[in-house]
Amino acid sequence: MSSTELPESVAAAVDPRVSPVRVAEGETLRSVALPGLTLAVRSRSATVEGAPPALYVHGLGGSSQNWSALMPLLADRVDGEAVDLPGFGDSPPPDDGDYSVTGHARAVIRLLDAGGRGPVHLFGNSLGGSVATCVAAARPDLVRTLTLVSPALPEIRVQRSAWPTALMAVPGMTGLLGRLSRDWTAEQRTRGILALCYGDPSLVSEEELGHAVREMERRLQLPYFWDAMTRSTRGIVNAYTLGGQHGLWRRAERVLAPTLLVYGGRDQLVAYRMARKASAAFRDSRLLTLPDAGHVAMMEYPREVARACRELIDDYDRS
Repeated sequence: MSSTELPESVAAAVDPRVSPVRVAEGETLRSVALPGLTLAVRSRSATVEGAPPALYVHGLGGSSQNWSALMPLLADRVDGEAVDLPGFGDSPPPDDGDYSVTGHARAVIRLLDAGGRGPVHLFGNSLGGSVATCVAAARPDLVRTLTLVSPALPEIRVQRSAWPTALMAVPGMTGLLGRLSRDWTAEQRTRGILALCYGDPSLVSEEELGHAVREMERRLQLPYFWDAMTRSTRGIVNAYTLGGQHGLWRRAERVLAPTLLVYGGRDQLVAYRMARKASAAFRDSRLLTLPDAGHVAMMEYPREVARACRELIDDYDRS
């Protein structure tokens, strides 16, 4: 493994014209090169010596920036790193083009093995939740505790509001959606995503909206952005159809790590009703429900999520 520290303004390697990735105060960003794979890793150092490591995994269309609100609230408990999955954030596409849930999970496992940071307190949101579940099931030696915020686990009755996202997996649909939305501005696209992902989009400040719009502008400059979105969406849909030992619910049942499940009552992508099934599937689980939260509770209600995470970590330490 090779690791290269990057300055706070990091230009995308694909094209020098692509805008730099934002790095908040107190964070650093570095690039980790592995065979056939390069991952951008955002770090927030612990404020106490000897804190155990943590790894945060974002959802579909997100990046490591999705954890920037939560990471500082847990810096007195863990030494935090957030990864950009292949093709997202500042990570280029994988050489093998594998955007399946299992492929993303392998990337996370390779990162942990190469860095020697395991076992970690592992966090995942949405797609990152299914990825983290696969990691915890396959490699229990790498996971201390597992925190899943609106994890993407199979639903029999998918919410109507989630269908437009799922349709991206249909061949040709991305091109059609691109043509239909070609006149949309970055701000319009961003507001649409916030309306879908937040329980109350008005909670987003003007400063946060500005950062999100600039990130959207940066992503739209990347030649592989839509391909990564399409293939990762297809990967989720395919994972939902798997049965037997490879099914995501069966993998959830194999997780040994103490697990915190976080569900939002206004989530338009992962149904609130799935909280009960998830609580039964994960053998050592606890549940935090936030009635007013949407799909990204760690961004909307970071203090409430951090409080539950601290309890989980403290109980793990005592045990």
